[in-house]
Amino acid sequence: MPGPAPLPELAATPRHPARSGATPRIGRHSPEWARARPRFRPDTCDVIRQVTATRYVTPLREGGSLPAVVEADDDGLYVAKFRGAGHGEKALVAELIAGEIGRALGLLVPEIVLVDFDPRLAAAEPDSEIRELLQRSSGINVGLDFLPGSLGFDPAAGFAPPPDLCAAVVWFDSFVTNVDRDARNTNMLVWHRRLWLIDHGSALYIHHNWKDPAAHALRPLAALKSHVLLPFAGSILEADDRLAPLLSPDLFRSIIESVPDSWLAAEDGLPDPAAHRAAYLDYLTQRLTAHRLLAEDAERVRTGA
Repeated sequence: MPGPAPLPELAATPRHPARSGATPRIGRHSPEWARARPRFRPDTCDVIRQVTATRYVTPLREGGSLPAVVEADDDGLYVAKFRGAGHGEKALVAELIAGEIGRALGLLVPEIVLVDFDPRLAAAEPDSEIRELLQRSSGINVGLDFLPGSLGFDPAAGFAPPPDLCAAVVWFDSFVTNVDRDARNTNMLVWHRRLWLIDHGSALYIHHNWKDPAAHALRPLAALKSHVLLPFAGSILEADDRLAPLLSPDLFRSIIESVPDSWLAAEDGLPDPAAHRAAYLDYLTQRLTAHRLLAEDAERVRTGA
């Protein structure tokens, strides 16, 4: 049976013209990487759109969580991450919260949407493992805008992000405790000569047990020493000066409120979605209070001091 058409042949123009012309909240003195960004949504974190999957296009077997490209009722293509995979809903929560924080910082993260998925769309999937995963994933999942023709970032391939952008990504990953951006698995794409961040399902790993979150919120990210962009980064302290003022408890609250209740199942100490949301808000707020200490530690790792 012939497979689907190669994805790079899909049109590379934005599929949402009403959003593609939005004006970013970036000043004229901002660094080049932060200006004139395509598909920047000025209402970041205010509204997470929900779409309904209408066609299962193809699985992406190179991802450990077995995501797939789906078409939705807005005629867009999305890389869907499924609640039935790996760490389940917690990975989706991390994808949404960390990704929207990144967007609020002005970093390029593909638009995040909620995807209502009916497993019957993939009834013809021949791989039994993927088919079973999809059957466990009925309902609301997470999707990222598909970037046609994008390539995985490879530091040896000649594309060199500017040092201030590298520092911003390092600062962001330190803040959201993203342990999954190393040379083996960069979780970044190069699209139209710009660096895009993807796959944040491993961030906020405190939520897998919520053990002593107040102390954990003040703790530097040990995995930062293997961050793929650290050797190319400029000053993390200067990145801290630029980025920390962009975050606030109100911003965190608006992001957390967009997480579907169905992803926040009751567990020990967190009996309902409201308790989960309070835990995420407290953790991020406490981490923000320690932003300078975290940045100073990251700068020591960068400089080897």
